[in-house]
Amino acid sequence: MTLNPVQDQFQRPIRDLRISVTDRCNFRCSYCMPKEVFGDDYAFLPKQELLSFEEIHRLTKVFVAMGVKKIRLTGGEPLMRRGLPELVEKIFSVEGVEDIGLTTNGLLLGNQAQALYDAGLRRLNISLDALDPELFGQLNGRGVDPSHILKQIDFAQRVGFEIKINMVVQKDVNEQEILPMTAYFKERGITLRFIEFMDVGNDNGWSFKKVVTKKQILEKLQTVYQLEPVDKDYYGEVAKRYRFEEGEGQVGFITSVSESFCSSCTRARLSSDGKFYTCLFATGHFDIRELIRDGLSDEELFEKISAVWERRDDRYSDERTELTAKNRNKIGMSYIGG
Repeated sequence: MTLNPVQDQFQRPIRDLRISVTDRCNFRCSYCMPKEVFGDDYAFLPKQELLSFEEIHRLTKVFVAMGVKKIRLTGGEPLMRRGLPELVEKIFSVEGVEDIGLTTNGLLLGNQAQALYDAGLRRLNISLDALDPELFGQLNGRGVDPSHILKQIDFAQRVGFEIKINMVVQKDVNEQEILPMTAYFKERGITLRFIEFMDVGNDNGWSFKKVVTKKQILEKLQTVYQLEPVDKDYYGEVAKRYRFEEGEGQVGFITSVSESFCSSCTRARLSSDGKFYTCLFATGHFDIRELIRDGLSDEELFEKISAVWERRDDRYSDERTELTAKNRNKIGMSYIGG
């Protein structure tokens, strides 16, 4: 298909597509898949309802024709989807894809890192919210010790991956881990990104009182480190980055709550069962899987999906209040990968 870029109601192009490959996860993090909701008897999607790798490959070509350049594979926990290196190869075969990343909790990384690297994957975002064993075990809901994840990170780094660590910071939960996490990953030349606790979905008990803002985290960091801001690399870059003045390395901030970036958001999301979402905080979706399995051509898919993006007027983080966060029936983060 030929390139025919589209823009939404605020002239925002579509550049980044996050593809969830499974709704399953082996962790039960309280801000994403709390075990009180996602218990042992929770009914996840059956295999036949998931998009096949062939369907994802086909949709990638359609989205690239719309303007997408970057793909991120997410979940749930994407490493629970069998054959992921095959999907990476298929996506990289699409002309126009400039970058593929993968977001994971890292638990299963050791068995798959080399195969994923050989398939062409180069970038990993690994979620880790604490170094303290007891606290991390509580946060992941499975009692997993952080040493298991740290070993996988070391292995992936030796394989050759560029790695970023994602830390969701919650007030009175893991604030005390900010400085130890920074020191640990600075020493290893790995970028640590602090994510403000967000009201994704309706199950994580979010409130403004639980948010630790970028300003507060930065002030804590500046008691130890000299930091200077780094210019954005491209339009739509989410992370606000800072460089250590006394040595190499960076930290980043994802500031959806305190410093909204809706005005330059270029991200779309595709759930594992083929629902298209134009915002992380969406309440509605567009069913692409149904169209594919009804036999629509690539050109017809392009027209229908483009029309959805062109109607897009999402700016939830600009408009967020305690009331809207409480009353808006948002899709869960585990379903569309954050």
